[in-house]
Amino acid sequence: MRVGVVGCGYWGAKHVRVLHELPDVGQVVLIDRDEAALASLRRVFPAVEVHTELETALEAVDALVVATPPVTHFDVTMAAIDAGRHVLVEKPLAPTVEQAEQMVAAAEARGVTLMVGHTFEFNPAVWRLRDALRDGELGNVYYIDSVRLNLGPIRRDVNVIGDLAPHDISIANFVLGARPTAVTAWGSAHTHPWIEDTATLRLDYGTVGIAATLRVSWLDPCKVRRTTVVGDRMMAVYNDLDDNERIKLYDRGVIDANHGADHAPPVSYRYGGISAPYLQFREPLVVEDEHFVHSVRRGERPSVDGYNGLGVVRVLEAAQFAVREGRTIPIDWPADEPAPTPTAVFEEVAAR
Repeated sequence: MRVGVVGCGYWGAKHVRVLHELPDVGQVVLIDRDEAALASLRRVFPAVEVHTELETALEAVDALVVATPPVTHFDVTMAAIDAGRHVLVEKPLAPTVEQAEQMVAAAEARGVTLMVGHTFEFNPAVWRLRDALRDGELGNVYYIDSVRLNLGPIRRDVNVIGDLAPHDISIANFVLGARPTAVTAWGSAHTHPWIEDTATLRLDYGTVGIAATLRVSWLDPCKVRRTTVVGDRMMAVYNDLDDNERIKLYDRGVIDANHGADHAPPVSYRYGGISAPYLQFREPLVVEDEHFVHSVRRGERPSVDGYNGLGVVRVLEAAQFAVREGRTIPIDWPADEPAPTPTAVFEEVAAR
């Protein structure tokens, strides 16, 4: 199988490294107009084929990984689909819902695979978090809180919501197996007149009665990648920066201690043990690219398909409206649009 990577910057170079090691990929093709970027990667991977124009490269590939800036995703992906090529698009799938819908419809009509690069949905720690909710380990879930902070990199083609929030939206959708029914969002632009560099989103999952709060920032001195899920039985913390204990389960909670007594303390606190479940960890990008290649070779729909990407874009677009208009934006999901349905395919791929 011949796989091209269009956009050979920071993230595209990671795909090149991973694809180069996959046994089912016979040829990796690099596509970028930046000849210096191509030359740099070719020194590390001398067997790759290089192209500076997408049109000529499409003749040399069976599938394409799109790792260009989000504003170009639509044009690049549509050109690949029109040529009958399978496509993995980095997040977000597209800048607008209208474009994402066209991409999904075109892939369906052409009969090609369309997958989105929501890498955290291929992370064993996120799977374990999903299992804790699904199996009732945490009890009744009160809320989800996600924090994704760093000092930069500040971008000018997209604001912090479009850059960082797709990760946490996809994680929340995945672990809950649901979609937000309303979005409220606040954002501030400190370093640029109209590009928000800090933001807070509240996603209301009305169908399951849970809210998720997401905080994202390019202006924080500390790098943070943390998701907390609070239940009435246990609490879980997923910290992606902790290589040894990415997920911890806390046997802690609050107990109503009043029992109707007027002068009794309102609550008491339960402090139990903390456990860090063992994870058979593999690099999520490797699992993601493997899943894409296997889906194409088998003719199967990937678990993180175009509809998955479209769903996240719907939430992002609603969040952008919420920031601009200062109000909660309801999301009406089309009846024929599939909801998130996490399956065992993730564990199957990870076990390879």
